[in-house]
Amino acid sequence: MARTRSLERPEDRRPAPAAPRHVVRQPGQSGLTHAERLRAELADDIVCGRLQPGTALDETTLAARFGVSRTPVREALRELAASGLVVHRAHRGAVVTALTEDRLTEMFVVMAELEALAAGFCAIVMTPAERRELMGIQEEAEALVRAGDLAGYTDANDRFHAFLYIASHNEFLAETALSVRRRVSAFRRAQFRTLGRLQLSHQEHDRVVQAILRGDRDGASRDMRNHLDSVRQSFMVFHDGL
Repeated sequence: MARTRSLERPEDRRPAPAAPRHVVRQPGQSGLTHAERLRAELADDIVCGRLQPGTALDETTLAARFGVSRTPVREALRELAASGLVVHRAHRGAVVTALTEDRLTEMFVVMAELEALAAGFCAIVMTPAERRELMGIQEEAEALVRAGDLAGYTDANDRFHAFLYIASHNEFLAETALSVRRRVSAFRRAQFRTLGRLQLSHQEHDRVVQAILRGDRDGASRDMRNHLDSVRQSFMVFHDGL
């Protein structure tokens, strides 16, 4: 029988406290547009419980709080709706929704298969220059783990996965994987709040890298699939601990 346990907890039904004010960086500062940064920060607020299920997200209020026009707010809310974090309701506008564990599992299963496919392709088509670049990315990530740099490793993790999409030399796969990744990005980033997750993530990446470097297509796919399952489980541990 399929599980239908919601990620919403009983205490989530209480009125949500106001989320802290965020400062939106200018587009050129981090490579993100206003809408992309809005989406990322609101998604983080939702996933981490600062914006609870049932909370209305008023465009005018959000625009004032983030110091932007309503246009990027509207775009960010559309993307959050596509991710299942927000639902548009008549007479209420955008409202934070509760994502079920089943739905989240389905999203991660698809993400895992896409990334496993990309990793497998990388093992057989990656060029020598790309292999060297991959090793460089992994070495940089290792330094960030040693330093305990959560923000730095989170960004390095994004670069690692995005690089594998490109190095798969399958443009459609890369586009599809990036699209799906955007829908689960908030959950993937939240995993790093779990104790010891940086080190485990790096070790899991290393198994994928070693399989790619030795040309082991099946091994690279298997290790990437296992990595994404570990990400999902780490997020669930984080969520249950909130």
